Amino acid sequence: MKHTKIFTGIALAFGLAASAAGAQEMSFFRIGTGGTAGTYYPIGGLLANAISNPPGSRPCDQGGSCGVPGLIASALSANGSVANINAIAGGSLESGFSQSDVATWAYTGTGIWEGKPAVDKLRAIANLYPESIHLITSAESGISSVADLKGKRVSMDEPGSGTLVDAKIILDGYGLSEADIQPEFLKPDQAADRMRDGAMDAFFFVGGYPAGAISELASQHAVKLIPISCEEAPKICEEFKFFAPDVIPGGTYEGNADDVQTLSVGAQWVTSADQPEELIYQITKALWNDNSRKQLDAGHAKGKAITKETALNGVGIPLHPGAEKFYKEAGLLK
Repeated sequence: MKHTKIFTGIALAFGLAASAAGAQEMSFFRIGTGGTAGTYYPIGGLLANAISNPPGSRPCDQGGSCGVPGLIASALSANGSVANINAIAGGSLESGFSQSDVATWAYTGTGIWEGKPAVDKLRAIANLYPESIHLITSAESGISSVADLKGKRVSMDEPGSGTLVDAKIILDGYGLSEADIQPEFLKPDQAADRMRDGAMDAFFFVGGYPAGAISELASQHAVKLIPISCEEAPKICEEFKFFAPDVIPGGTYEGNADDVQTLSVGAQWVTSADQPEELIYQITKALWNDNSRKQLDAGHAKGKAITKETALNGVGIPLHPGAEKFYKEAGLLK
């Protein structure tokens, strides 16, 4: 239903634009997200609605959209962090979501970007919310720790995703590699389907909780969240400073009543230095207005975690000049 609303809104915007042709300049802005079963996609839809203000819309002060005048933004399903950054670098996306670790590696040409050209035009609009590392196992698999994954059927997520990167780091931190498991490379919803059918023992997912695919799976199949911590695997946090301790609260997923310790990375909204300064300034301003605040709080469980006060947390790449201008005006940046 949420997806239908997003696309219906875009179609309506085109209709409004046609009736007001010539009255206001129209522009488009795409946000690359992740798979439809994850958290990036619905959050992307919320942000697209918040920053859009199609030609012919009622003004903000008259109860209309408080987005950027003439802008039509859309959230596109994509393969996640790595794919979004590549698309931004190639000019096929105006912006996208990325894990903070992947964005930093891409900009500096280090980590998973070592040996590849650095994406030196990558710029940040905002840090959004913590992305929790989920390790989901079938309750009947007998897995109770990361070390128990040895010899098991484990989905690491699809190529081009930040989850795949972090899954490899987690395995290595616990003394395992892909050679020690039976790896598969599926989207979370596909991995969940396989687990439901008894053909998958575990899968990784990095994203805000609750994740739709995991919630649906837990309502139909007994699953268990496995803890991940730097106390158990100190190598992870010693080598990769972008990980932060996190907790998935008890009751987030059916059958998991207790809090589960895990790690998180920041979900960030990134763009290219080639995007106009005034456009990104207006987009950043629209993101943090009072009307957007209401949409974020009501639209998704993770929306409340997207705050202006944490917008600069963990940002390891330069801000876009337009975003920087807004944060200085807002007193959040000197």
